[in-house]
Amino acid sequence: MNTHHQAAGSYEVRLATHADLPGARSVMLDTFYREFGHGYSPQWHADVIDLAATYLETPRHALFVAVCGDEVVGTTAVRAQGPASPPHPAWIAERYSGDQTAQLFRVYVRAEHRRRGLARALVDAAVGFVAETPGYEQIYLHTDTRIAGAEGFWRSVAKEVCDARDGDPDRNQTVHFEIPIPVLAVTADPR
Repeated sequence: MNTHHQAAGSYEVRLATHADLPGARSVMLDTFYREFGHGYSPQWHADVIDLAATYLETPRHALFVAVCGDEVVGTTAVRAQGPASPPHPAWIAERYSGDQTAQLFRVYVRAEHRRRGLARALVDAAVGFVAETPGYEQIYLHTDTRIAGAEGFWRSVAKEVCDARDGDPDRNQTVHFEIPIPVLAVTADPR
């Protein structure tokens, strides 16, 4: 299997198709409302309304899904876009500005399907996509450390760039990370 399609136990991790979009949207919206407790915000979540245009029809963008049978149970997305300031520090937005930054978004797995390696498999697929896609120079992401397990997971696959936590439990407690882009093996010409 290639980096865009892999088995993860009884699950399949692959690039999303149009048929997967309602399930992917459901995972994302449920995460906003049930996990994050703030719901949908057009300012930060507009991509979720038009997943096809954002991820399937835009070059260098991608949406990956983890499926169990016909059910989408996890998502990860890649966009050629750096973080915004505000809410993030201006120097972070500057460091990761432009379309040479691949930002990981929407790394969500339904609670009842966690602890099965799906987030790691989804991130691995996204990182493989970035490595194969011309023009990317870095992979950036941020996480809210108030989400159970998020900080530990990202520390296991990424390098911290900035801990922007301010101690106010009512605001996002954000840590910014970078994942190195792997160098793909090039097969030598046998001639």
